[in-house]
Amino acid sequence: MRPLLSPGAPTRLGETPLVHPTAEVVASALGRFTEISERCVVLETVLGDYSYMMQDTQTWAAEIGKFVNIASYVRINAPNHPIWRATLHHFTYRANDYLPDADRDESIFEWRRENAVLVGHDVWIGHGATIMPGVRIGNGAAVGAGAVVTRPVEPYTIVGGVPAAPIKPRCARNVGERMDALAWWDWDHDALRAALDDFRTLSAAAFLEKYEG
Repeated sequence: MRPLLSPGAPTRLGETPLVHPTAEVVASALGRFTEISERCVVLETVLGDYSYMMQDTQTWAAEIGKFVNIASYVRINAPNHPIWRATLHHFTYRANDYLPDADRDESIFEWRRENAVLVGHDVWIGHGATIMPGVRIGNGAAVGAGAVVTRPVEPYTIVGGVPAAPIKPRCARNVGERMDALAWWDWDHDALRAALDDFRTLSAAAFLEKYEG
């Protein structure tokens, strides 16, 4: 789905995804209260409820969870080239763009899809980060600005650098496990509203104490 906004249209988020007119969204599924900002390119991507992408982000063959915060100029699943071939150039698999009697080599595109990126819930991906093919990012993780993520990111872990490496945990392991069990990202909209003040003021531990069980 790709709803377009006219000049002066309201920008309040709602059940219908908010997609800027300059963005391109193809063969993708956008959840409730999602937002796609200016000049984003979103291809074959699932974007979970309440997640958003800021300006000039590009995604391809990715499954992104709920409440994911994606800053500007992020690249998710930057495709690999077939390094085992005689040439790296895409004329061998996008041959129809160059040779009128040739077909696309769909095997390369399927290989890329098999290496889709999976992003968990409540993840933050900082400005200009690149997530390479096949990477899994766990719930609650944070990726620093400019990072190049080539390996899995553990849940509730902060990573940064080129290539990205762990910096520190966001919280104690048992706190992360309890957050996963609570799965507040699956709460309905009214429950989120009722808990808003607690989200704003309570520590993770205090929040869990109040809402567990």
